[in-house]
Amino acid sequence: MAAQQSQGIQTLLEAEKEAAKIVQQARQYRVQRLKDARAEATKEIEQYKQAKEQEFRAFESSHAGTTSTAQTAVDKETEEKLQAITDSFRQANDAVVKKLIDRVVLVNPELHRNLKKVEA
Repeated sequence: MAAQQSQGIQTLLEAEKEAAKIVQQARQYRVQRLKDARAEATKEIEQYKQAKEQEFRAFESSHAGTTSTAQTAVDKETEEKLQAITDSFRQANDAVVKKLIDRVVLVNPELHRNLKKVEA
């Protein structure tokens, strides 16, 4: 009976070792699957990133002409406004200088309203 118990214990130990091997293989398989999933996700992210980058470049190149056209229009409008301001300055320059000189030269001496006349 002791031999039979010993053999039963031996069988249990072998079964336990076999179960530990299976569990270890399952863990290794799970770890490998996680690594593969991460690598695949990284690859998909990179592909998506490249696709969006190309899409952005295409959008940018299609709208680049619009930007230069708008800049040209703004430059032209600015130039026209500057020319109008310069013309206005030239036309009113003499009149403004004359008014300033007249105001500086024209002196109307008066007593201040708070000053009372002192009778001597």
